[in-house]
Amino acid sequence: MRRDATDQAGLATGERVSVIVDATAPARGGAVAGALMGQWLNTLLLALREIRRNLLRSFLTILGIVIGVAAVITMVTVGNGATQAVQDQITSLGTNLLQIRPGQRLGPGRDAAGSPPFRVADAEAIAAQVGGVRAVAPQATAGGTAVYGARNWSTVAYGTTNAYFETNNWTLDSGRLFEAAEERAGASVCVVGATVRRELFGSVDPLGERIRLRQMSCEVIGTLASKGQAAMGMDQDDVVVMPVATVQRRLTGNVNVGTLLVSMADGADANRVKAELTRLLRERRKLAEGDENNFNVLDTAQLAQTLSGTTAVMTMLLGAVAAVSLLVGGIGIMNIMLVSVTERTREIGIRLAIGALGHEVLLQFLIEAVVLAALGGIVGIVLATVASVALTELMGVPYVFDAAVNLASFAFAALIGVVFGYFPARRAARLDPIEALRHE
Repeated sequence: MRRDATDQAGLATGERVSVIVDATAPARGGAVAGALMGQWLNTLLLALREIRRNLLRSFLTILGIVIGVAAVITMVTVGNGATQAVQDQITSLGTNLLQIRPGQRLGPGRDAAGSPPFRVADAEAIAAQVGGVRAVAPQATAGGTAVYGARNWSTVAYGTTNAYFETNNWTLDSGRLFEAAEERAGASVCVVGATVRRELFGSVDPLGERIRLRQMSCEVIGTLASKGQAAMGMDQDDVVVMPVATVQRRLTGNVNVGTLLVSMADGADANRVKAELTRLLRERRKLAEGDENNFNVLDTAQLAQTLSGTTAVMTMLLGAVAAVSLLVGGIGIMNIMLVSVTERTREIGIRLAIGALGHEVLLQFLIEAVVLAALGGIVGIVLATVASVALTELMGVPYVFDAAVNLASFAFAALIGVVFGYFPARRAARLDPIEALRHE
């Protein structure tokens, strides 16, 4: 009975002790966390003091990181701007635009000479019989010199219909488009692009004026808003647009149409539209089942994807090449940190002798390396921003800020500080205090 009472008392005492321990655990945890924070802060201050003590050497140490970060961000930013410029220029050609031309292939040397040209009736048939089509415009082309007063300018005349302005996303700056009667009769009227307006008229209002193109003259009834250069460097504003019948009768002397411009409706299935176009044109051009198409269909959306993909790959390649300099910068940090360990051997020995732990010394040198790399990353980002803005302005491409690239470059720079700073820090932490104190 006595032992039971003692056990119960002990159990009660144990319970009381247990309660006391549980109550003081949060306080001890807070004290430990505070001590750790103090240790980290003290170590960081020591690292910053050593960096400030040798400012020139610290700057030369991070120079590789600065150049690497700046090169990567600049290359990627300029590449993204070039990609955006290509996409904008392709989009300016027209919305969901298909260009149909005679011949079996595109580009230089295409065999269009042996293929029959299109007719205006082909454009009318496509508009009437192919679903998912918003507008179809025939385009007959004739080059020549436009003359107004004492000024002249070599340009290109397009014979087409009002659908041309819709398929190519043209907007009027002033004046009007063709009337139905003018299109049917082939009237001597024209709409001029911004380049032609500037070169021929200067500050004069061109509306109502007449220009001469080859052997004919036409009245300017409208001017187009500027669109700038196309993806291939062609000036889209260097055009004179006339009714197709006017160009055929007065300039080319035939009823041929060199290009059919087809604008698909929003949400239309491009593959289905192209398949129906191909079937219809094969029927109209009387091609047998085994014959190859003597025309080609260019989808500007696919062209934009192809060119954008190419520029994206080039951007990644340039970024990867530039990233090599980050590794070179990391090697520079490791070399300088090894020299620093050698120079500060006695200091390390004194710290270890008075009670500093090995992991504290390791943490100090590791933080120095990371701080150096992070400073290099920050300076590199600032330098890259300035260089990117200047280069995009010089190249005439939009500046596209990519926060992910900037953050990734900074994080990679800091990681390089950890990777290449660990070996010198580990070497410092493993020094024998007695041998370190004997070091001269």
